Amino acid sequence: MPLNRRKFLEKSAVTGAGVALAGAVSAPGAQAAEAKRGAKRYAFTVLGTTDLHGNVFNWDYFTDKEFDDKDHNDVGLAKVSTLVNRVREEKGRRNTLLIDAGDTIQGTQLSYYYAKVDPITAVGGPVHPMAQAMNAMGYDAAALGNHEFNYGIPVLRKFEQQCRFPLLGANALDAKTLRPAFAPYSMHRLRTPHGRDVKVAVLGLTNPGIAIWDKANVQGKMTFPGLEEQAAKWVPKLRSMGADVVIVSAHSGSSGTSSYGDQLPYIENAAGLVAEQVPGIDAILVGHAHTEIPEYFVTNKKTGKKVVLSEPLKWGQRLTLFDFELVWEKGCWKVEKVGAKVLNSNTVEEDPKITKLLGDEHEKVVAYVNQVIGTNAAEMTSAEAPYKDVPIIDLINHIQADTVKQALAGTEHAALPVLSQAACFSRSARIPAGEVTIRDVAGLYVFENTLEARLMTGVQMKAYLEYSANYFVQTAPGAAVDPAKLTNANGTPDYNYDVVSGLSYEIDIAKPAGSRVTNLRFEGQPLADDAKFVFAVNNYRANGGGNFPHVAAAPLLWSNSDEIRNTMIAWVKAKGSIDPAAFAAVDWKLTREGTPVF
Repeated sequence: MPLNRRKFLEKSAVTGAGVALAGAVSAPGAQAAEAKRGAKRYAFTVLGTTDLHGNVFNWDYFTDKEFDDKDHNDVGLAKVSTLVNRVREEKGRRNTLLIDAGDTIQGTQLSYYYAKVDPITAVGGPVHPMAQAMNAMGYDAAALGNHEFNYGIPVLRKFEQQCRFPLLGANALDAKTLRPAFAPYSMHRLRTPHGRDVKVAVLGLTNPGIAIWDKANVQGKMTFPGLEEQAAKWVPKLRSMGADVVIVSAHSGSSGTSSYGDQLPYIENAAGLVAEQVPGIDAILVGHAHTEIPEYFVTNKKTGKKVVLSEPLKWGQRLTLFDFELVWEKGCWKVEKVGAKVLNSNTVEEDPKITKLLGDEHEKVVAYVNQVIGTNAAEMTSAEAPYKDVPIIDLINHIQADTVKQALAGTEHAALPVLSQAACFSRSARIPAGEVTIRDVAGLYVFENTLEARLMTGVQMKAYLEYSANYFVQTAPGAAVDPAKLTNANGTPDYNYDVVSGLSYEIDIAKPAGSRVTNLRFEGQPLADDAKFVFAVNNYRANGGGNFPHVAAAPLLWSNSDEIRNTMIAWVKAKGSIDPAAFAAVDWKLTREGTPVF
């Protein structure tokens, strides 16, 4: 579809809220002189969320009950709304601004339902629940996240139309014109008691990884240059337009790392680099990394001034508050003091305004996910999946391999053996014995990944498995093994540990990373380096997510636009029953010097 540049300026004159603040702090002597003359001062607060991922209610659609975790966090915009209302009451509505740093319309069955089952793109279709909630809460701006592109550009454009605030992405460019395909920024005017308004600019930056992760949706349509480059272009423009304060809403972590290695010349988690390299930024709302950073200061290399960063925890578990104090100095507003903190949404009740507004949508989705689609012969759980070969992960691989075999039937690659990869996305996934519902299957595959088939060799699969085995903490022979401390070495998340079906192998956790995979076999024989395989793999991994070796460069044999989750649901519906005895097998195990760990 044509990507006409939206007329964002008409949306940008939002009044009555505030943002992060501009850098210069005057010398103590000058401040004292101003104080003696009764210097004009003004304080305001910027509230920020990120990685909401379709969470409106404090509800887990995969377990069909209220959300809870080991830290007793709560989730959802209904909780956040209560926090926002309290801050606005304390600070004054006109002295606050509410912004978001992206990943809004993907992640729960609620958001999936209104993208796919009852899509917002249909003629006379519904208004997206996230748009309804965020409009009701009075959001002032939101950056684009990479997951905004998962359902395709038409869904994103419809969501944009439904929002009464701009979606910002200064580095989301039209591939043909190289002009912003979305509003790069929004400008907000804060009315002070002194007759001198404060102009606050919000610059939105999204993640370059979109070009890899959602290649099928954006290739030839949009391009995504680096955050640092685009911030360096836009911040001076915003200052020249009279912005007293510049805040960046960045769907990018602060670590300076990338999951996709050198596949792109742009850093994935670049928020800290933006603060360090680009002068004129006062604060950055950080997103994407799903970590909690209440307050973090980065010194700008060119000016020596400190920029405050904050990242509230995902799904509406936290709300960031940037508190700014300005002083009128030499004919303009300057930042005198700035700090950040986070509020915990588990300290408040849900806002009844939001729960009432979206109660009908919630009930529709609860009914949808509780539809029975088949039966299961024996209970399967993922509790031990990170360190044992368990049937519930075998089910994913079985369905993926079966799907790829059918797709390649009659092609030149039909005779090749099919391998498949899967990861443990949730340690609490469970498919019960007896009736199986949509939510049982959906809860096993909580991401909107799609399925691909790539051509791989034996030596490449060996390297792939070695890389995956980095997930385990090296544990000497004879040392006690605590499953809780065995995994996630060097911060590797569960979803970046892949198991592969179709091969048998052992992982010797006593050996150093890079030399752990032993007894690697195919059909009982040692794996030949030049053996060829079709590899059933999700698009996130195939496009570089996790930076696994070889797969991103491997020839693409087939791809599917439907989510793997839907493929699994359709498979169970078609079969009518699941029997783990038909597909479950122990193909891999952890060992030390040849002795199984479990």
